[in-house]
Amino acid sequence: MDLSGCGAAITGGAGGLGEAVARHIAGAGGTVAILDLDDKGADIAEDLGGTFHKLDVTDAPACARILATVAEGHRLDLMVNCAGVAPAARTVGRDGAHDPALFARTVGINLIGTFNCASAAAAIMAEQDGRGPDGERGVIVNTASIAAYDGQMGQIAYAASKGGVAAMTLPMARDLARSGIRVVAVAPGLFLTPMMTAFPQDIQDRLGAQVPYPPRLGHPAEFAALVGHIATNPMLNGEVIRLDGAIRLAPK
Repeated sequence: MDLSGCGAAITGGAGGLGEAVARHIAGAGGTVAILDLDDKGADIAEDLGGTFHKLDVTDAPACARILATVAEGHRLDLMVNCAGVAPAARTVGRDGAHDPALFARTVGINLIGTFNCASAAAAIMAEQDGRGPDGERGVIVNTASIAAYDGQMGQIAYAASKGGVAAMTLPMARDLARSGIRVVAVAPGLFLTPMMTAFPQDIQDRLGAQVPYPPRLGHPAEFAALVGHIATNPMLNGEVIRLDGAIRLAPK
């Protein structure tokens, strides 16, 4: 895939990793559609010459409808799923058992929301003409997390949801292989997302120092660069790529 001229849809594109991906693709000459509940995405889309679509990723019919709108008149080459939440709650806390509604909401957004957009995008891509020597019809990049492997105390819901994203990568890639659609997940480590930048600087520095090399927090642009490489490298398929500076999370 050539990023120049590609049509991309990015959930969670109104900030953090998703915004960085949108800016990277637009900077390479692609057309971006930002899918998010945050109206700030409209300003970003206007700045990038793209479009903004308000979307709750837990609403499967809305995901299919909006992606069909995005694909009207041109191709949907790249689907990048970055929408997510990261609540902190232990299996048993001071107030008793983990709130089941919070657990379900986290899984609903992070895992089911990713599936909703990935599957709806795949259905659109499968109907497109193949491109290049391999007949590629599209690429789907999902966002997992190193918490899928090294979940910390208080990350039970988040780790479970991201573990699901990681686990569905290979079977989804195998399902879509005959349609010429690749599926890859990125499992980022500690990155300078809005959630992280809300912490005081000394805490950010302390967390960054835990990363073996480079000993700092990751920049969203580095995540976006990997997404761009995945899109353009046809042999990357069915893999979960850790992007974490070799960190392995401690229990807490």
